[in-house]
Amino acid sequence: MNENESAGTIGRFLTLADAADILNVSASQAYALVRSGELPAIKVGGSGHWRVERSVLESYIEAKYEESRRLNLWNQSQFTDLPEFFAAPQHHGRH
Repeated sequence: MNENESAGTIGRFLTLADAADILNVSASQAYALVRSGELPAIKVGGSGHWRVERSVLESYIEAKYEESRRLNLWNQSQFTDLPEFFAAPQHHGRH
């Protein structure tokens, strides 16, 4: 057994089942990601088995984290433009 095998590395390309396991989704969900073009993959072999390059999957995961981060920032910014959420309550009228 070489060093990469002992560390659990399984090579450059992943099957859809491997990619699904890494993403913790079903195989059909992984297939849908590939079919929609969201997750880039290639077909190899005579029967056209889908393969996802490990580095592409890692980039996909990083992009999803960035997308989530940006969405959270955008959601937070929606309230910063509304001064009434941050101003102290003002009392109108006489005491």
